[in-house]
Amino acid sequence: MESLELVPLLLLLHPPPSQSFNNSRSIRQLRFPSLLNSKTRNANLRSFSGNLQGGGGATSQDGPFAFEDQVSHHKDDRALVLARETDDFGYLVGFRLLPNSGLEEFMNVSHSITEEDSSSDEVEKPKVEDTEEEEAKTRVSHNIVVVTSEAAPYSKTGGLADVCGSLPIALASRGHRVMVVTPRYIHGTSEDLKFAGAVDLDQSTKVFCFGGAQEIGFYHEYREGVDWVFVDHPSFHRPGNPYGDKFGTFGDNQFRFTLLCHAACEAPLVLPLGGFSYGEKCLFLANDWHASLVPILLAAKYRPHGVYKDARSILVIHNIAHQGVEPAITYRNLGLPSEWYGALEWVFPTWARTHALDTGEAVNFLKGAVVTADRIVTVSKGYSWEITTSEGGCGLHDLLSSRKSILSGITNGIDVTEWDPSCDKHIACNYSADDLSGKAECKISLQKELGLPMRPDCPMIGFIGRLDYQKGIDLIRLAMPELMEADVQFVMLGSGNPIYEDWMRATESIYKDKFRGWVGFNVPISHKITAGCDILLMPSAFEPCGLNQLYAMRYGTIPVVHETGGLRDTVHNFNPYAEESRAESTGWTFSPLTKESMLAALRYAIQTYNEYKSSWEGLMIRGMTRDYTWVNAATQYEQVIEWAFTDPPYC
Repeated sequence: MESLELVPLLLLLHPPPSQSFNNSRSIRQLRFPSLLNSKTRNANLRSFSGNLQGGGGATSQDGPFAFEDQVSHHKDDRALVLARETDDFGYLVGFRLLPNSGLEEFMNVSHSITEEDSSSDEVEKPKVEDTEEEEAKTRVSHNIVVVTSEAAPYSKTGGLADVCGSLPIALASRGHRVMVVTPRYIHGTSEDLKFAGAVDLDQSTKVFCFGGAQEIGFYHEYREGVDWVFVDHPSFHRPGNPYGDKFGTFGDNQFRFTLLCHAACEAPLVLPLGGFSYGEKCLFLANDWHASLVPILLAAKYRPHGVYKDARSILVIHNIAHQGVEPAITYRNLGLPSEWYGALEWVFPTWARTHALDTGEAVNFLKGAVVTADRIVTVSKGYSWEITTSEGGCGLHDLLSSRKSILSGITNGIDVTEWDPSCDKHIACNYSADDLSGKAECKISLQKELGLPMRPDCPMIGFIGRLDYQKGIDLIRLAMPELMEADVQFVMLGSGNPIYEDWMRATESIYKDKFRGWVGFNVPISHKITAGCDILLMPSAFEPCGLNQLYAMRYGTIPVVHETGGLRDTVHNFNPYAEESRAESTGWTFSPLTKESMLAALRYAIQTYNEYKSSWEGLMIRGMTRDYTWVNAATQYEQVIEWAFTDPPYC
């Protein structure tokens, strides 16, 4: 049992998660029967504690601190809660009270409590304007360690970097102590300047894996309230991206990300950041397979020796298609006890094996994290369901279904400072939901820059993304001849499969006045396309969350998306004949994933743009005024973190 936890006199006991109650607005007098009454003492204590935990006791209409109606109340029984006593799992087991006789000296506060307030059993709920400042802080602060293979702006290949570059800042702004552990990629190019602010901590550490002691170093930069820790090792110093180069995927990625996981487990123990270490009571956010060894290491390497016994881990799945599967013989390289092989053991079905003598035995990093993490989070609610199905689980659906009770979906936010049409420096003219006139100028500017006819009334459709099967490029290829028969313009930005890149170049030469394909990726151009186009097309075969549709809606560009994963969660289909749809809709969704259904959705969008301007403007404004910040996502992550600490470690 923990010792008494003293809290400021202006703070009451924490309310249950289900209650919307600001506990720092004022001192309130709490009325309850005398605890010295032997007949009612135990029952009343259970009622009081039960309400604090969101359990039994008074009904919801009695307020969060009320008691049974049949219990009598007396003026002399009122008291002020000064402190609470909790057990190892955070449950309330007792509290310290200041009796009525000692309340007088504390009653000189900035606002008065009326006689009606003091005689009521219900605690007055705070006004919205009184809580704005307090809402920025969380109820309980934690030491959070985010482990990731990439984090913007230091390294980026996709949405994973955006999440791990923004979510830690949002959590830190809410009062948590946050560390991000990611590799220090050195390419020998100007991109290395992104690490210029990082300082060598001169704290080399040896981790044991791959047959010996591997020496790693740590660099550190404190930025926007977050400790950015970069793991330094020669294997991270090479040209290319975090996972490969022009010749393909790096063959030693298992080694590189095993080092990352070992380093992430050591960092809270050995790094004196800000003068003191994070310590053992941490919450590890392990992102995708690259960090999936972390919850396994906690369970197999550290807890048996009494280390990290109070730590918890949460696996965040951004894309289940990538699982970190390697031959079974490589298990002995991971620095894990032999008896934990079953946690990572993976056997391919017969049809997936390469030849008749192939036993299909392998180790699967992501599978190991699924069976050892305390909680599992995906990047949207829709995706959290999809990965439990045989179609979307990529072989892990049965395991994930067995842990469905601890599986949550939290939709990503976006960086609203970078993606803001009212102050975006990349676009030709700034605009907002209150003044949309600048969007037409952005469209004219984009057409001029791309060499397309400058036609402000012509619907302009855009696509931004990787050129691969997942993003629905095959569907776009099939539909393009028919789509080009309509009076539209189409612009694509992306790189990837050389076959698709060549197709973009060829299509541009065929439809010179209607189609433009930009091979590669360019940040200013992506902003210009998002602002200048009227419609953004996202026919992804699967999309765990998706960010481009969020960017598009913020810029008043209407998304047309395949109804899958996070796209289903974030884009509400427009139905002009349903009043509720008109009030909530932000774009068009289509299903199944066929050329015909995609073209049908695009025709609806084009017709609405051409013939129903008021409806189109309503779609734009609804999209632009939605809340895309990381505050909502951070709040939901906090809830999952509290759940993780409520239960003992899973392994």
